[in-house]
Amino acid sequence: MDFTFTPEQTLLRDTVRSVLTRHYTPERRAEVIADDPGWDPKVWAAFAEIGVLGLTVSVDDGGIGGGPIETMLALEELGRTLAPEPVFDCALLPALVIGRAGTPDQRAHLLPGIVDGEQLFAFAHAEPGVRWPYPRCETLAVDTGGRWTLTGRKSPVAYGDRADRLIVSAVVPTGETALFLVDARDAAVVRTAYRTYDGRRGADIEFRGASAELLGTDLDAAAIIDEAVITTQAALGAEAVGAMAEALRLTTEYLKTRKQFGVALRTFQTLTHRAADMYVCLELARSMSLYAVMSLADGAVDPTVASRAKRRIDLSGKHIGQEAIQLHGGIGMTAEYPVGHYTARLTTIEHTLGDAGDHLRYLSGPAAEHRKAEI
Repeated sequence: MDFTFTPEQTLLRDTVRSVLTRHYTPERRAEVIADDPGWDPKVWAAFAEIGVLGLTVSVDDGGIGGGPIETMLALEELGRTLAPEPVFDCALLPALVIGRAGTPDQRAHLLPGIVDGEQLFAFAHAEPGVRWPYPRCETLAVDTGGRWTLTGRKSPVAYGDRADRLIVSAVVPTGETALFLVDARDAAVVRTAYRTYDGRRGADIEFRGASAELLGTDLDAAAIIDEAVITTQAALGAEAVGAMAEALRLTTEYLKTRKQFGVALRTFQTLTHRAADMYVCLELARSMSLYAVMSLADGAVDPTVASRAKRRIDLSGKHIGQEAIQLHGGIGMTAEYPVGHYTARLTTIEHTLGDAGDHLRYLSGPAAEHRKAEI
């Protein structure tokens, strides 16, 4: 198996890194997330210009036709700088869903706005009080004389407070779960915005008979929803790898320069051993991220693969985040220093779409079905 990136993939990674390096420092990021809309419009425009927002859109639909590996490379760079731009949540994921489910007319009408960065979409699937793997959907869709209306509540919805349009999962009268397009500015859509633990944006959204358009023609979108969730888990893993890599780099640089008792911290063997353990965890996470992404690239939308990767990455992120703060001492806890912010993002990723414990229960489920052997 060849793990070497193509020249085009390497160029994409380096271009995204260049854009983010030019625009973001820890101080600049703090200013951006404290203000509206929560990201830098100049960076968003730059991503649209170089085609990053069209990575999951086919060439025929106006995108650049990238795949899971290209998406992973871009998201690793976003994780490396903690860039708050909603590239995946408001562009790549919605475009993927529309590309899979939408009619030719819907794709032609909706996808160009995503690729150009002019329209923000959000995928509204999770519901209050329901943990991954989302055993039920209680939002209801009713066909009232050729017009669909939605009633229910979705939360959390990443960047749902800023989205122009929403892609919403809802149960139809026949019992299947379908996908619908909703204008987020509809008076029957009530959005309660909030900031997340890691400084990003989210929303609790209630639909009170909101007008909706069926996405595509099929009333059973379960397979597309599963693909969206699994792809999101892989995307979070890639972003986490970028964040872990930078947290480790900051920590090793600190150990090289910070002195205690007149000597650099790197001379204390116990501390270097702990840094080495962080590196091992990073490489384990990177390997599992590649495993998940390459499975998607091969067309295998497998929830077991996604859970294996998500669990390992969650465990690595927790270990690296905690060790990074501990090895920095008191400064690691300050808002002015970036290590704590990387840990906050890794913690948020861990608790999105199932934490390590959730995935352990999911993976061990088949074992519980085996009956005790009788002699």
